[in-house]
Amino acid sequence: MTDAQNDLSFIKMHGLGNDFVVLDGRVRETQVTPALAQALGDRHRGVGFDQLALIEARGEGDAHLTFYNADGSTSAACGNATRCIAEMLLTETGKDSLTLTTDRGSLPVTRAPSGAVSVNMGPPQTEWSDVPLAEEMDTLELPIEGAPTATGMGNPHCTFFVADADAVPLEVFGPRYEHHPLYPERTNVQVATVTGENRIRMRVWERGVGVTLASGSSSCATAVAAARRGLTGRKVTVELDGGALEIDWREDGVWMTGPTARVFDGVLTPDWLAGLAS
Repeated sequence: MTDAQNDLSFIKMHGLGNDFVVLDGRVRETQVTPALAQALGDRHRGVGFDQLALIEARGEGDAHLTFYNADGSTSAACGNATRCIAEMLLTETGKDSLTLTTDRGSLPVTRAPSGAVSVNMGPPQTEWSDVPLAEEMDTLELPIEGAPTATGMGNPHCTFFVADADAVPLEVFGPRYEHHPLYPERTNVQVATVTGENRIRMRVWERGVGVTLASGSSSCATAVAAARRGLTGRKVTVELDGGALEIDWREDGVWMTGPTARVFDGVLTPDWLAGLAS
């Protein structure tokens, strides 16, 4: 083995503390296995991330993104990672807009007047079979204690509206509902409190990850759920542990705007990569 043949470059990014490792498959063809995703996601022996994203030069857009959770499972959507990568590609190309494809579909991205990146996460999925749920039911209020709302954003969500989101023991509450039998693909779990006119305080437990400082798709799902229940309008500020996102549910989809950060670039060594097979 030589370094030239076997090292692997990566980029560390975050959106409001929701952090990602990005592998650029346009530069070098890369196959992500569950073992690689799990090892990279280990914050003690790897790099650490909430999600892993692979960029590839395929599909009908400017690039294709595939997302992996820290447990090695995949996700069709990851809003904050999409925004982070969009910022990188907008800067790289000098464009003001582009289209990224994911397993969720084509996602238009633009640079907002403020300089932040806006991503259209697509129309929300509100039919039970699209979320998906295990059986036919009204997704506005599920037959679960607390009557949460189910929403699909390319990944499933379960949103509880509570009196005080900060008082919920999320480390216990989240896993209890992530694996609820109504969600055959597991679910992201949010606890949310409407704190003012079109303002929501939200905390999130991400399936396959755990508690995260922020989640873009969860913010979109919570905003949609709040609007459907008549708690807010369709344009809201979602305040997360890591900061705030602006969510705007328009006719063409749910737009999300917020800050991004490229923290550092690194290289995975041949010895570390070889250890994955041992």
